[in-house]
Amino acid sequence: MERRLRFSFFLFTLLLLSSTARSDLVISKVERWVELSSHIVRVMSLLKVENEGPDDVSEVLLAFPDAQSKNLAAIRTFYTEGKKSSFVLPTEPTEPKGKPSDVTFYSIALPKKLAKGKTVSLEVLAVFTHSLKPFPEEITQAESQLVVYTDNLYYTSPYPVKHQSLVFRLPGRVESYTKYPKVKHVESELRYGPFEEQPAFSYSPVVVHFENNNPFAVANELVREIEISHWGNVRVTEQYTLSHGGARLKNGFSRIEYQARPYVRGASSFRTLVARLPPRANSVYYRDEIGNISTSHLWGDSQRTQLEIEPRFPIFGGWKTTFTVGYDLPLQDFLFEADGGKRVLNITFGCPIGEILVEKHIVKVVLPEGSKDISVATLFPTKQSQAVKYSHLDIVGRPVVVLEKDNVVPELNLYFQVYYKFNNISLLSEPMMLIVGIFLLFVACIVYMHTDLAISKTSSSYLEKLQWEEVQATVLRIRNIFDQYLTVHDKLESSLRELSRNGDVQTCKAVRKAADAQFKELTKELKPLLTFLQSCSQASSILPKIEELVTKEREMQEKEMAKHTTVVESFEKKSGGKDIESRIASQQQKLASLRQEVEALLESIAEI
Repeated sequence: MERRLRFSFFLFTLLLLSSTARSDLVISKVERWVELSSHIVRVMSLLKVENEGPDDVSEVLLAFPDAQSKNLAAIRTFYTEGKKSSFVLPTEPTEPKGKPSDVTFYSIALPKKLAKGKTVSLEVLAVFTHSLKPFPEEITQAESQLVVYTDNLYYTSPYPVKHQSLVFRLPGRVESYTKYPKVKHVESELRYGPFEEQPAFSYSPVVVHFENNNPFAVANELVREIEISHWGNVRVTEQYTLSHGGARLKNGFSRIEYQARPYVRGASSFRTLVARLPPRANSVYYRDEIGNISTSHLWGDSQRTQLEIEPRFPIFGGWKTTFTVGYDLPLQDFLFEADGGKRVLNITFGCPIGEILVEKHIVKVVLPEGSKDISVATLFPTKQSQAVKYSHLDIVGRPVVVLEKDNVVPELNLYFQVYYKFNNISLLSEPMMLIVGIFLLFVACIVYMHTDLAISKTSSSYLEKLQWEEVQATVLRIRNIFDQYLTVHDKLESSLRELSRNGDVQTCKAVRKAADAQFKELTKELKPLLTFLQSCSQASSILPKIEELVTKEREMQEKEMAKHTTVVESFEKKSGGKDIESRIASQQQKLASLRQEVEALLESIAEI
C-alpha cells in the first residue's frame, strides 16, 4: 500500500510540474489537528497562504488522494479577515489542467482576489468516514477495541509548504505509532513537527495504532419522513437500521458477564444513544418490530428536547438492530411565508443522534394535498426526486419531495428549505368530504328504513327458504323428543339401582309402568313430524338419519324393557346379585352400544 501511495504521489508531482495550471501560491504555515476520538475522523487545517507571483489569485486549491477523498463526507472552509467574525467560503470540486486520475481537487473561492505579497488565513475542516480500521478485526467480549489510522505526515498540498506541524488527538492508550525525530507523545496527543520547507506533494506515511472504545454507531439506512399538516402539526418518523461498525465480536456473548461488569466485559459495545430533538417536540415514541421499547428516557425544556435511546440489547461489532422514532412538532416553528405567495418549510436534514454515520440517508417531505410549484434548496448536493403518497380522504394524493444522500455525518445536519404554493381553500376539502359522507350515510339509512327489501313471497326461492326453515324447526322438535326418550331410559336405569339398594319391587314396577306410558306418548308426538319430513323434498338429506334414529330407539326400548323385566323377576325369586348380573350382561352391553349410536346420530343431525 505504501509503495503504491509513494508511486502515485511521485507520478502526480511530475505531472503537476509540467502542468500549465500551476500558480505561484505558497503556504507559509500549516497547523493540522486530527481528531480521532470517535469513528468519524475530523481534520482541521489552519492555512496561511501567500501569493508570491505577479498576478492576483482568486482561488486556492485543496488536494486529496482518491484513497482518502472517497471517504470525504464533508468539507468546509472558514475565512477570517482581521478581527472580524469568520464566515464560510464556497468549496467545490474542480478539475484543473493536468489533473492526474488518482487525486481529487477542491477549489476555495476567495472573497476577494489575493494580490502579490498578500496573505490570507483559511481554516479547512475535512470530515472522513471509514478511515479507522479495526485491528484486530475480531475481538472477544472482554477485549478493548484497537484501531489503525494512516495519514500523510506532511500536508498534502499542490503548493510548497514553508512551515507545518501535525497533532493527533487520541481517545485512549496508544499501542504504537510511526517514530520520527520530531515526535512527542504528550498525554492524549501525538505531536509531529515542526517541519520546514517541504516541496509540493511531499509524502511520508504515518500510522497510529490506538484504543478506541467509543460507539462506532453506523446507520446503514435512515428513512426520515416529515409530514406537513396545515392544521398545525409536523409529524416526523425516523426508521433506523443501526449497526456497530467496529471490530466484530467473536466467541459469543455472555449476558451474565456483561451485567456484572459492563464497562469491562463489553467495553467495545454501546448501549445508549442520545437524540437531540427540536424544541417543543411532543408525542414522542420509540419502538421496534416487537412493540414499544420502555428502556428510553425523555427530558427537555423550551430550548431543547433529548431522547435517550436504549436498544433491547447492547450492540457489539457486527451486530444490527432496527427501530423507529417518531414525534410531533408545532407547525409555526418550521413553516413560514415566502415571497411570491409561497410557503417555505425550514427544517434540518441530518440525523438527530450525535456522532452517528448514516451510510444511506433518505428524507421524505410529505406536503399537503394540493401543493404545487415545489422547489428545494440545500447547502450541499443531494439526489432529488418526487413521489405521491395517498392517505385518508386523499383524492389526487399528497406530493412527496425525496432527498437522498450517502455518507452523512453530523456536520451535514444543516437546514434545508422546501418552497411550495398552497391555497387555504384546499383545507376545507377534507372536512367537506366528511360532512358529505356523513350526510349520504344518513340518507342511505333513511331510504333503507323506508324500503321493503324483502324477497317476493310468491317466488320459488322464498318458498324454498320457508320450507327449509320449517324442516329445521321440525328436526329441532324431533331432537327434543329423543332427548326426552333418553331421560326416560335414565329413569328406568335409576329405578333398577334403587331396587338393588332397597328391594322395593312395587316401586320399580310403578316406574316401569310410567315409563311405558311416556314412551307411547312420545311416539305419538313423533309420528306427525316424521310424516312431514317424508313428504318434504327439502328433508331428503336428513330423513335417512332420522329414520335410523327411530329404529335404534325402538330397539333400545325393547332391550331396556327386557332388562327391566329380568331384574324385577329375579328379585321376586330372590336370586343372588351375581346371578342377576350374569343374566343381564348381554342386554347391558347391547344397550350401551345402542345408546352410543343414538347419541352419535343426534349430534349429526344437530349440524344441519
